Amino acid sequence: MAFKLLASLLALAAVSNAALIRKATCADGRTTANAACCALFPILDDIQENLFDGGECGEEVHESLRLTFHDAIGFSPALTAQGKFGGGGADGSLITFDEIETPFHANGGIDDIVDVQKPFIARHNITAGDFIQFAGAIGVSNCPGAPQLEFLLGRPEATQASPDLLVPEPFDTVDSILARFGDAGFSPAEVVALLASHTIAAADHVDPSIPGTPFDSTPGVFDSQFFIEVQLRGTLFPGTGGNQGEVESPLAGEIRLQSDSELARDSRTACEWQSFVDNQTKLQNAFKAAMAKLAVVGQDVSQMIDCSDIIPVPKPVTGQAHLPAGLSHNDVEQACATVAFPTLPTDPGPVTSVPPVPPS
Repeated sequence: MAFKLLASLLALAAVSNAALIRKATCADGRTTANAACCALFPILDDIQENLFDGGECGEEVHESLRLTFHDAIGFSPALTAQGKFGGGGADGSLITFDEIETPFHANGGIDDIVDVQKPFIARHNITAGDFIQFAGAIGVSNCPGAPQLEFLLGRPEATQASPDLLVPEPFDTVDSILARFGDAGFSPAEVVALLASHTIAAADHVDPSIPGTPFDSTPGVFDSQFFIEVQLRGTLFPGTGGNQGEVESPLAGEIRLQSDSELARDSRTACEWQSFVDNQTKLQNAFKAAMAKLAVVGQDVSQMIDCSDIIPVPKPVTGQAHLPAGLSHNDVEQACATVAFPTLPTDPGPVTSVPPVPPS
């Protein structure tokens, strides 16, 4: 009798679980866990075709990912505690109040992607905050090796512009950067994880003479080369020297931010930085978790709908972590005091030179 009762209970549980995970079939035949997410499929198609040039991991992806951060980090509980408006976090204020926020020094050049995204928002029933984070997650999915990022739907329209001076700048000190992120609720380890965005990024305005200059040698792939190459001794500037927030890089055609260089060498963050060098799985998981947190800063998650299954699954990374051709382990500036830098193979051939990321 007890066995039959247990079997019945297990069968009932299986039926209940099946009901819980039954997917909604949308008008176009695609499925999702929640019918409310069906409205995102046409927006996804429009973004991939007309924003990301058919699904490329290119300049618009880099800029859209940058926009997710600049919009979300505009959030300060410290200002709120002083009786001031501390920003709405990931609320789309950078687009809604673009005439106020895009002139902020830290947002230099971001008006380009704001202007590109605004027509998409105008032709779809979606708030600016939702669109910014949705486009960023889709863009990352176009980059081989990236994790499938989460996306929650339901950010209300922004009501005020974010205050200035909340977005960290590349010339800020590590103390200042960690304090700013700490105010917004992020640990030093999460700061390092968020910087994985630089593995698929390029700089247009740090040195205006060389727009589209990548931060690592594989800007179209989400891999650990950024964490390897920032740890190498800098020897040159890819363009003109003396730019605010830039320090020497190890490769022709590659730019290095002062903030990246210092975070890679600071005792509070160096070992976490180094831990990503030959651990793609950790890199993916840490970035996914940090981005999930960033994407809902200042939002009421209980009022949002999980539409993460709408985000495409990225292709896997190919190849392995390596030192660029022409460099060796002797070029590594060891910063983690407790663990040696991993032994990596070196690419064969002439010294690596990194081409710029082409414009759209």
